[in-house]
Amino acid sequence: MKNITITTQFSVFESIQELPDDIQDLMLQAIEIRKKAYAPYSKFRVGAALLLDNGKIILGSNQENAAYPSGLCAERVAIFHAGSNYPEAKIVTMAITAASDSNKTTAPIPPCGACRQSIAEYEINQETPIEIYFMGEIGAIYKSESLKNLLPFMFDKKFL
Repeated sequence: MKNITITTQFSVFESIQELPDDIQDLMLQAIEIRKKAYAPYSKFRVGAALLLDNGKIILGSNQENAAYPSGLCAERVAIFHAGSNYPEAKIVTMAITAASDSNKTTAPIPPCGACRQSIAEYEINQETPIEIYFMGEIGAIYKSESLKNLLPFMFDKKFL
């Protein structure tokens, strides 16, 4: 037997004001779209904003459905919209924010497993990393230089 050690590195910003101006704007757009989430069941609202290499910003919020799990997370709403409408564009940066109607989310909320796999598909296909910034409702923001930090053992088409 042998051990494998995997290390990842994240940058931590203590508040939105510490972010670079362009990322502040992206996160503020994610916050605004989060408020429009359709989350009557979980009461957990998520917003995502993507910056594409063509300068377009794509927004998404989670969309729930009484027939679980028919809804979609904000990240996948945004990423699938980008893929459908701008198939040649690369995703440069993703900003994600999450808030609960029940209590304050003060810890950074990363993408769920299904969203990580979807982001991986785009990152692998575009052959460039996607910067991912994520936060709760308030508090610190974590930055990952690539999805590989969040999903070091990615499953992709090379295994098929």
